[in-house]
Amino acid sequence: MDLNARLVAQRAAFAAEPWPSLAVRRSRLDRLLALTVDHEDQIVAAIDADFGGRSAHETRLAELFVVAGGIRHARAHLKRWSCTRRVPTALHFRPARNRLMPQPLGVVGIVSPWNYPFQLALGPCVAALAAGNRVMIKPSELTPCFSALLARLIAAAFDPDEVAVVTGGVDVGQAFVGLPFDHLFFTGSTAVGRQVAVAAAANLTPVTLELGGKSPAIVDRSADPVQAAERIAFAKLLNAGQTCIAPDYLLVPRGMARPMADHLAAAVRRLYPAMPETPDYTAILSPRHRDRLAALVEDARGHGAQVVALADPQRAGAKYPPTLILDATPAMRVMREEIFGPLLPILEVDDIDAAIAHVVAGDRPLALYWFGRDAGRRDRILRETHAGGVTINDCLWHLAQEDQPFGGVGASGTGAYHGEWGFRTFSHYKPVLDQPRLAGTALFHPPYGKRFDRLLALLRHM
Repeated sequence: MDLNARLVAQRAAFAAEPWPSLAVRRSRLDRLLALTVDHEDQIVAAIDADFGGRSAHETRLAELFVVAGGIRHARAHLKRWSCTRRVPTALHFRPARNRLMPQPLGVVGIVSPWNYPFQLALGPCVAALAAGNRVMIKPSELTPCFSALLARLIAAAFDPDEVAVVTGGVDVGQAFVGLPFDHLFFTGSTAVGRQVAVAAAANLTPVTLELGGKSPAIVDRSADPVQAAERIAFAKLLNAGQTCIAPDYLLVPRGMARPMADHLAAAVRRLYPAMPETPDYTAILSPRHRDRLAALVEDARGHGAQVVALADPQRAGAKYPPTLILDATPAMRVMREEIFGPLLPILEVDDIDAAIAHVVAGDRPLALYWFGRDAGRRDRILRETHAGGVTINDCLWHLAQEDQPFGGVGASGTGAYHGEWGFRTFSHYKPVLDQPRLAGTALFHPPYGKRFDRLLALLRHM
């Protein structure tokens, strides 16, 4: 079945059931949870095969655990989220009543990336199904083993007019984002996100764009540098840095770059004592991506940076050694491009003003991390910089909070999901005014005259 036929079939199914009951929605969530729990080993193996070495523990933590938690959270709160709610009615419109009714949008398209292929395909799907929609998913062509497995698992658990997986290359992806969905959800790079937004605009399709950017980690003088280094190292090296909210670069006070590099090196030795051979450290997806990282390092070295590899590159194979880059400058590619790998530039700044100025001079990042105990400087960072989300004295964990929205701002994305925010993204909150038989609004009808003028004058002063 071609893409248009799939969309037509889902539209017809939605038209036949435009308001799925709570029982139907729970059934879909239950099947998604069973898929996640029952096929854990297959999912772990498929992603490992695509990466040529993906830490099984990272897949279980960052993909399966996160998705299962999101499903359970949605199921527990679904009744409250989906209720029609009374909202206030202005005195002069009473006895009419206002209600707000969350209504499914219809058919949702989801385009997911390769770096967390399970989480970033099924996370949005959870929200879309909870909201009562039908879903079509286009996973990345760069993870063919997982994409084929996902297609089989979804086909076994769902009718194709409920949830369908579309596999294929770039041409299929381009055709997919050009379909007239009721909502299109894209996770990927900012550059591709711009193209997706243009394609969706042709159909006036609303979009959620979960993108990326250069997310800073700022270490204040009041921070515990050893603790900060360990938490930054964990966040940077999870999935070998192939994480949209990984700390992209580090800002430290003047004179702290070398000590911080030493703390980071020690943290990496503690976390990965057999680096790079340890199975806990994930490989880079493809030779093309490894070559890109090597080019970033050579460009930085050519511009005068001090490069510190924290493992032997000759023994890395499909992996790339954690690498610190000191004395980085704006002229270097590593400071202009999103890194998406285990490279960490460390920049020194004079004070909090310089740190804030550096962050606000660039595009607004998807995440920002601040380490320290000084509440005044912490609050300045929160008030004077923009980021999709912030974690204080740690990294990454704001993503796992189902009671908080996750999304970008500016060039790092538009829209949000997770928990109730995902339900809202895939719902239309339809305002409804119930007008009884006897209504004061008849006083606003013509013919107009002194009575109308007196009424309007009275309302203006209320």
